[in-house]
Amino acid sequence: MELKNDRFLRALARQPVDRTPVWMMRQAGRYLPEYRATRAVAGDFMDLCRNHDLACEVTLQPLERYPLDAAILFSDILTIPDAMGLGLYFETGEGPKFRKPVRTVADVEALKAPDTERDLDYVMRAVSTIRRELNGRVPLIGFSGSPWTLATYMVEGSSSKDFRHVKTMLYDNPDAMHQLLDTLAHSVTDYLNAQIRAGAQAVQIFDTWGGVLSTPAYLEFSLRYMEQIVAGLIREHEGRRVPVILFTKNGGQWLEDIALAGPDALGIDWTTELSDARARVGHKVALQGNLDPNVLFARPAAIRAEVGRILDSYGNGPGHIFNLGHGISQFTDPDNVTAFMDALNELSPQYHRTIQYQNA
Repeated sequence: MELKNDRFLRALARQPVDRTPVWMMRQAGRYLPEYRATRAVAGDFMDLCRNHDLACEVTLQPLERYPLDAAILFSDILTIPDAMGLGLYFETGEGPKFRKPVRTVADVEALKAPDTERDLDYVMRAVSTIRRELNGRVPLIGFSGSPWTLATYMVEGSSSKDFRHVKTMLYDNPDAMHQLLDTLAHSVTDYLNAQIRAGAQAVQIFDTWGGVLSTPAYLEFSLRYMEQIVAGLIREHEGRRVPVILFTKNGGQWLEDIALAGPDALGIDWTTELSDARARVGHKVALQGNLDPNVLFARPAAIRAEVGRILDSYGNGPGHIFNLGHGISQFTDPDNVTAFMDALNELSPQYHRTIQYQNA
């Protein structure tokens, strides 16, 4: 099926586009009233993820409000450890928890990688349903958590502020940690490849907690396994390249190393200036980022000014993707997202005209 809008995929390939593409992470759904209504129908959060029709509905909701250039699968980063039988559940106001955290060498050795096609078939049904309903409107992004990020939840048993248990395992028993991460890396590779076969046209790896590590620990226990995954992914499907985006939150100090891991693009959070990131790695990879979501509580004029500042920071030419939603608050006014979209769509074309004329 021919894509009606491939602006996002062209930007990932650092090819000319008419304006900076933008997409919205699935977390952004929390502030949409239509999302909350669908969630109420589903009941439990994981029940929403496991219902492919409702997951499709939630995925498409932001596209009905805003002129976005890609959709992202509605799911959760903890589907793999859930399929390993760790007893994932969610408590209101407290986030995800596991009934059986992984704390010992015996716990690690007892883990079995899930059969992706059997144990996570609900995710693949959601991907194929979304692709069908998109009907070529925009590309579909699949995703997974990074091995390190999945391990933090599995070992801590929940979200954490100090990562005491997982870092204790890392330092006290690095062999066990490597065994855990290797199992997860193989599982993530299989999982993302299954999403690609089901219809995902790009994939992103969320390394949400890589930024809590020291540099040596990050390179050994986080980036090493993301590089392993990237090397094992399907990179051509349905006659097109399948781009890979790596995002390490608070990982700006490691951009050069991340770029060497083989992705097509790096996700950049708002703590790293785009001009600096582009100077360091922009000739190797596309860059995705990086509005502070709290800007969306400001007046429309202030939102517009910050969008303009970020576009200025990246500068002219291709290779920039805006994405919105990582850390967005459930209290965000949808009208302020509209103000963001209006500013981006009005201001960004001027940063692409020169390159378009050169390639005309």
